[in-house]
Amino acid sequence: MAAVGASFNHVSRESSNIDRLAQFYQDIFGFERIESPKFEFKVIWLRQSPSFCLHLIERDPNTKLPEGPWSAANDAVADPKKLFRGHHLCFSVSNFDDFVTAIKAKGIQTHERTQPNGKTKQVFFFDPDGNGLEVASCE
Repeated sequence: MAAVGASFNHVSRESSNIDRLAQFYQDIFGFERIESPKFEFKVIWLRQSPSFCLHLIERDPNTKLPEGPWSAANDAVADPKKLFRGHHLCFSVSNFDDFVTAIKAKGIQTHERTQPNGKTKQVFFFDPDGNGLEVASCE
């Protein structure tokens, strides 16, 4: 039987600098800081209303997992042109062209494309830890 009443809760990102990552998501996407639990490691919880949450978790220095795509030391991974077929989070915005202009003004490297139907514009880029992001125009 499938889960009853299932709904999306949050996405988490591990980072060695959660303050920098939180500031990025606040500046670029308008997330707000919300109350975070007091764990034995640092966390910052962010919310973009009404209910999308992002949990930023301090990286465990003892872990052997790569921190993000850029820690793989592969230049192709850091190329936003590759993101549309790779792992990424997607946000929709109603001010797509102004949004793209604003992130480019911040020096963020982007890759723009339009879906084959010609209706939805897309821009791909990375957060400061190398996590893939997409922003799509609202249809």
